[in-house]
Amino acid sequence: MPSWYALVRPDSLSVWEDPEVRKRLSHYYAVMVKERPAKYRVVKKVEVDFSPEESTGSLWRLHDSLSREFEDLYSQVVAGEVNFESLKPPRQSFLDLKVELLRRIVSSCHLCEWRCGVNRLSGATGACRLDARVRVASAFLHMGEEAPLVPSGTIFFTGCSFRCVFCQNWDISTKPENGVEVSPQDLADIAVQLYLRGARNINYVGGNPDQQAHVIVESLRYMDVNVPLLWNTNMYMSTELLKILLDLIDIWLPDFKYGNDECAKRLSGVGRYFEVVSRNHKIACSRGDMIIRHLVLPNHVDCCTKPVLEWIAENCPRALVNVMEQYRPEHLVARHPQRWPDIARRPRWEELQKAYEYADRLGLVWRPVS
Repeated sequence: MPSWYALVRPDSLSVWEDPEVRKRLSHYYAVMVKERPAKYRVVKKVEVDFSPEESTGSLWRLHDSLSREFEDLYSQVVAGEVNFESLKPPRQSFLDLKVELLRRIVSSCHLCEWRCGVNRLSGATGACRLDARVRVASAFLHMGEEAPLVPSGTIFFTGCSFRCVFCQNWDISTKPENGVEVSPQDLADIAVQLYLRGARNINYVGGNPDQQAHVIVESLRYMDVNVPLLWNTNMYMSTELLKILLDLIDIWLPDFKYGNDECAKRLSGVGRYFEVVSRNHKIACSRGDMIIRHLVLPNHVDCCTKPVLEWIAENCPRALVNVMEQYRPEHLVARHPQRWPDIARRPRWEELQKAYEYADRLGLVWRPVS
């Protein structure tokens, strides 16, 4: 890592002296320091033979079988039993199958649990306000992410499946046109340039990246740099999208916002929140490294923070947790504070302390940004 990054964020180096961080982010660290290949590079070496005329059900069965084959192959590469460099690129790869399945998902869109069913390929838009085109609002080396991730090669996409009344990125999440349209090749070029400038990871974020997955995954056809892929998501994705991503993502950076469905519906406009997000967290943290973000909202420590932390301690004990204190009234809350009086202020110090103490009591390894 270039020395000036260490001057800006010295904790981006010192954090790796913590044995718990090294243990819990062991895969991410190994890819970051080039001790093993990023998952997507191995996915591209798994051979498959399929036809676009095959049924979707047939392709999913093939996908699930290849996912197990990929896991076996990756374990052999990590153990040194298979030399990654000796693996030849096949005519058709597991990645090609994922691209085809994503095309079908977007044609009757169920990338997230809104499951709108619209044909985004034909120009229709769903709850995310997006058709099949993907726009990038900005891309840069982010120095403000969690210490193990800095500098993070962040790519901010427009559009989002949530309608958070306090969104701090509302200018891109609610206005999909506030960005530059990119092709898969364009997106790969952006990612590679971030890597060459010193990014420790490629951080797909927004807005929310789930709705852009069809182009993100296809962009991997045009990349071969050994950099960890990071999925920075609200975790409201469908089970189908999650299955696609599990073999590709090296580290997950999901939000876990609410401890109940009522708060999620009132503040972010989504249903079945806790069921969907807890399901996805549990599956993803069983298959990869993870830093879970939880933003402490004023007046929501008991109804949201405590249940979320309890759930993480019981179901994702290996994950690092970032208990975040930077909430401020933004977007609709800032304009109409009387409509959401409970979150129309910053959290008080006593509320933050209550959250931190509860995380300690549960034995969570939290706030890796210190």
